[in-house]
Amino acid sequence: MKLLIDADGCPVVDLTVRLAREFGVKCLILCDTAHVFQKEGAETLTVSKGADSVDFALVNRVEPGDIAVTQDYGLAAMCLAKRALPLSQDGLLYTEENIGTLLQSRYAAQKIRRSGGRLKGPKKRTSEQDAAFERTLRRLLQLR
Repeated sequence: MKLLIDADGCPVVDLTVRLAREFGVKCLILCDTAHVFQKEGAETLTVSKGADSVDFALVNRVEPGDIAVTQDYGLAAMCLAKRALPLSQDGLLYTEENIGTLLQSRYAAQKIRRSGGRLKGPKKRTSEQDAAFERTLRRLLQLR
């Protein structure tokens, strides 16, 4: 098992790397050239900037049983297809049971934006979200 982080815009990189070190699990941070990550205890892979370049780099490296930290529902679906464990930065474990609904909501939001509609952005991140993420990731790491 290894941890892969879709690090572009990810608020739990430090927490994920810390838990990877604590559990002795290999950690790979994936980002594009617009971001710079150098974390002790993790390897960083920087890919060229482009639509979905980090996503494709991650999905090409993920293996069954790996944990992939991402907020991208499309990437989560691809990770599920490879029998990995995709996890949101809020502690939601993506599953075969919830990914369809999440992808449908993403599609509906894209339709609204394309037609000129506006949606509210995400709320400010809370310590409760960090705690939920840590609880879920710890549980997954303890099961290995």
